[in-house]
Amino acid sequence: MRLKIITALAAGGVAAAIVVPASAAPRVPPPPPPPAYDWTGFYVGGTLGGAWGSFNPSSSTVTVPAGELSAADVQAINAAGLQSIRPDGFTGGFEAGYNWQPSNLLLGVEGDIESFRLSGSATSGPVLYHGGAGTFTVTSNASTDWLATARGRLGYVAGTWLFYATGGAAFTNLHGNFSFSETAFGGSEAASLSSSRTGYAVGGGIEASLSRQWSVKAEYLFVDFGTVSTTGTAAGGVLVPTQPFTHTMDLKANIVRLGLNYHF
Repeated sequence: MRLKIITALAAGGVAAAIVVPASAAPRVPPPPPPPAYDWTGFYVGGTLGGAWGSFNPSSSTVTVPAGELSAADVQAINAAGLQSIRPDGFTGGFEAGYNWQPSNLLLGVEGDIESFRLSGSATSGPVLYHGGAGTFTVTSNASTDWLATARGRLGYVAGTWLFYATGGAAFTNLHGNFSFSETAFGGSEAASLSSSRTGYAVGGGIEASLSRQWSVKAEYLFVDFGTVSTTGTAAGGVLVPTQPFTHTMDLKANIVRLGLNYHF
């Protein structure tokens, strides 16, 4: 009996000698998680997309004392002069900016310049004068070549994804040509404008990191440049006195584009 007890104690000691060192062995810590992506820094890139919008040109005149045009004729001209030009086209250019990411929130500034070739024309007429004494025609042409914006960005960062809203100033140059011609009195009028305009741009987008240096984005912008106007005078034939005209045009446009940026 004593021999069995001694044998059991010896076996337990050997097991303890084996188990204790194993349990006391140092544990290897897991590798640290990869660092979170940080959007802070400067970047440059390019964009490509499409744009569509409206110019909404108008041509109008007034009743002139002792003039050849009656109030009904003036009203008809003004109604025909409310026209719509809805162009669309491709857009693309370059951008640069800076991001600051203090936490999951992101603050940034961005500027871009791009081709912005929207153009179109509208014609009303020939329209019959009141009483059937001849016809008149109103024509408008409008276009723009380029667009530049300077905007702020406010975003939320989720890993390598950035969701943001953006807004700021927009710049372009509007071109317009207007004409009025009629057959009753032999008169005609033509006017043009070319105006550098400052408006606003608002929108938002999603940007995703491809690597530490590269990211892609999809973005929507709405731009509005307000109203610009010019004047002209219809003369010739038997229009006595001459007939004054006012022409207006504005540009509102939607832009959807993709971008590729390099981060420094």
